[in-house]
Amino acid sequence: MNNNVFEMEGVVINTMPNATFKVKLENGFLINSYISGKIRKNFIKIMIGDRVKILISYYDLTKGRIIHRL
Repeated sequence: MNNNVFEMEGVVINTMPNATFKVKLENGFLINSYISGKIRKNFIKIMIGDRVKILISYYDLTKGRIIHRL
């Protein structure tokens, strides 16, 4: 894994256009996130209330990439 990113878990609270989601992290922060290519390729559905694992960059803490649906 790259040193410029870290993983967190959260809950999807809202779906938005273009496969983006509002996710509430364990620490209470809200971030916008998009789904990774493998999730999109394998047609994995993400819905409100799902727990997800997110990669967040140190450079922009307001955006993340959903890499796993728990």
